Amino acid sequence: MDRDVIQYYEELENESDRLDRGTARLESEKTREILREYLPAPPGRILDVGGGPGAYAFWLAEQSYEVHLVDIVPLHIEQAKERDKDGILKSAEIGDARNLDFETDSMDAVLLLGPLYHLPERPDRLAALEESLRVLKPEGVLFCVAISRFASLLDGMRKGYLFDPVFSRIVLKDLVEGRHENPDMDPRYFTTACFHRPEELEEEITDAGFELLKTSGLEGPAWLLGDFDDLWADETKRKELLTFLKLVETETSLIGVSAHILSVAKAP
Repeated sequence: MDRDVIQYYEELENESDRLDRGTARLESEKTREILREYLPAPPGRILDVGGGPGAYAFWLAEQSYEVHLVDIVPLHIEQAKERDKDGILKSAEIGDARNLDFETDSMDAVLLLGPLYHLPERPDRLAALEESLRVLKPEGVLFCVAISRFASLLDGMRKGYLFDPVFSRIVLKDLVEGRHENPDMDPRYFTTACFHRPEELEEEITDAGFELLKTSGLEGPAWLLGDFDDLWADETKRKELLTFLKLVETETSLIGVSAHILSVAKAP
């Protein structure tokens, strides 16, 4: 794990409320929708790997799942433990997606909603996927997220960063290599990451031994809306937007336009 990633989350990005801000609210809503669709009914054992301070972990624990939270950023685990006054999480520990301290065939579902895009090297991503497969019970469900290869290009156009020479060089590397780097640690420009094409994510999942069930563009093109906050505040428009996004979430020609891509897979 690149040390810049840990530094970014400990010093530059407040992950504790990210999903409550801006277009991340759409990311959260769509992720929860897909989790509800594919998770087994509670109770069940869920391992949230790279789950940050526990936004999804607490939501799932409140539904009577037994949830274990793992994250490589010490601050995130501190924040989760501080929040967990009532002890609804089964565990919350610092850990690495490539080397999980859990028994084989012990989980009904694994969430990898962050680790894959913070492991720039393919062998490391495969190691994380294979570890998830190891701890899953037969026919257990995996949920994993990637950032689109085109996310920085689209975000740069949306916010005007594309015309900053520093950012334009970052975008060029993203498009050519799929490796995002921010050597100056500018908080606007994210941190070290792998940016996937949808088919690359699917290939890695199946190469690790999973059966692919579904790949969706989480935000679709809606994260590019200039008036997103006003639209999201209007309940009628929000519901209508989500209805349309549901219709095109698996459209292959649109998945890469989404900032985040979520694949669902099953252990053999």
